[in-house]
Amino acid sequence: MASTGSTGSTFPKWQLAVLIGAPVALGIGYLYWKKSTEAEEGSGDKLTKKKLGEIKDKTISLDGDERSRSLQDAPAKKKAPTPLEEAQKHKNEGNTYFRDGKYDQAIKEYDLAIEKCPQTEINDLSTFYQNRAAAYEHLQKWAAVIEDCSKALECNPKYLKALKRRAKAYEQQKELAASLEDTTAACILEGFQNKHTLVLADRVLKELGKQHAQEALKEKHNVQPSKFFVKNYFSSYSDDPIKKMVFASTEPKGFVKAKLLLDQGQYEGIIAACTEEIETSEADAEYKIEALLLRATFYLLTASYPEATADLEAVIGSELADKKIRSNALIKRASLAMQTQPNTPEECFRYFSMAEDLDPKNSDIYHHRGQVYILIERLEEAIADFEKACSLCPSSGIIEIHRCYASYRLALNNKDEFALRKVMDGFRNAIERFPDCVECYSLMAQVLSDQQEFQEADNFYNKATKIEPENAQIFVHKALLQLQWNADIQAAVELIEKAIQIDDKCEFAYETLGTIQVQRGQLQEAIKLFDSAIKLAKTEMELIHLYSLKDAAIAQVNVTKSMGLDIRNLVGMPQF
Repeated sequence: MASTGSTGSTFPKWQLAVLIGAPVALGIGYLYWKKSTEAEEGSGDKLTKKKLGEIKDKTISLDGDERSRSLQDAPAKKKAPTPLEEAQKHKNEGNTYFRDGKYDQAIKEYDLAIEKCPQTEINDLSTFYQNRAAAYEHLQKWAAVIEDCSKALECNPKYLKALKRRAKAYEQQKELAASLEDTTAACILEGFQNKHTLVLADRVLKELGKQHAQEALKEKHNVQPSKFFVKNYFSSYSDDPIKKMVFASTEPKGFVKAKLLLDQGQYEGIIAACTEEIETSEADAEYKIEALLLRATFYLLTASYPEATADLEAVIGSELADKKIRSNALIKRASLAMQTQPNTPEECFRYFSMAEDLDPKNSDIYHHRGQVYILIERLEEAIADFEKACSLCPSSGIIEIHRCYASYRLALNNKDEFALRKVMDGFRNAIERFPDCVECYSLMAQVLSDQQEFQEADNFYNKATKIEPENAQIFVHKALLQLQWNADIQAAVELIEKAIQIDDKCEFAYETLGTIQVQRGQLQEAIKLFDSAIKLAKTEMELIHLYSLKDAAIAQVNVTKSMGLDIRNLVGMPQF
């Protein structure tokens, strides 16, 4: 399981970017979408991801029609046609057949055009190959499309239509890396201005990211989170039955040993100690159910999801177990369902309902379900759950500040200025009531940043770091604030590097610094940073996202190298 580390949430960062307003890039978006939207600002037709998603692929047209008309309109010549003129005649006839949907006849004419054309006339040859590729495309002969587009590009390496047509053919053949390189080249040549090419780039990139993520999952090792991460995870539960247990033993073993290790922050041996308890004979295993729950929790934290699922289901199915143990297991099972099946939250809510039926006065149920409601934009239900959680556990600053944040989001969506002012008062009241709760300061800072109150936001981040100087996530958010506020790239890099020094397992820091390096044109360094984040990722969705960022950077390295370009000089690329 993952967490922002600054909100006390059990949900992964790729989901909580929605909750906390973190400007996390989506796939190729941070590079491609950003350039396009910046280029169109002030034009009255600002490019948005929603608009891009609505754009359909257009058929790439034939070439040579303008020249065809000029030849047809030219006075008749008495002398014999030249080889090029003969080639043009066959191309024109091929175009006529093409427009009539007679693609086989068109291909025969393009064959003759290529045969007749002098090899020195490379621009004309490239057109003939591209047009024949267009006919093959309609016949869905993808290998032939790729071959002809490649020949066209040999004649004219910056032939946009051939690049885009070959990219689509590579996509059909599932050669996604090659497709992405061609699409990236087209984006560069178009200055990142063509919406249709951007749609193709985003589609291919997401599919390639998914492919790489699935391959990585087969060989992925368990992720060992940092001590701060584990501590922060447990702090998100106000009614945790394991946390409340107290033991004093000079020779601890099994679950008792695991609990003492948990209290001491020595997390590495917990799974083994729990396993010892679970495998002990029934007569001697006094805490088998508790051991299953604690082991499941650490399986979650190390991204061992099948093992976590088995242990949680065993606890849930134990009707003789204490209801606090079972309800805690149901909450974690719900969270696991949301992490692994984010597009189908029904399963997640089923486990929450089971927990509510079993233990209706458990504040953790409503707190964690409220976070899911925020993620899927059911804000009124989120607020209702947070209010229930607050009434059951009024001493929790984390719950109170999440209630404030949900209310803020709802007021923002409704454009309700009065409600917004009231919510901001609620944030300040929460900080007064819970002066030691770092989440209060962190979320307040993010809301202020959203409102462009940058100085005040920075002040709250500074207060948060004083409370938790070991919280690397806050330093990353401070870095993002510096970029938004002052465009101070150096300050941002220094803050993120400090975050990595504090916690070298902070995935968010590697990803954010990698994205900054992409913007600086330091692509090789960005790729290394994305690799570091990939090693720490815990879910398929996180991996897809990170591989998308990495694949976008790799494609640009390859394309700029082959085209002899400097990535820092591309259109829209900020210079630092």
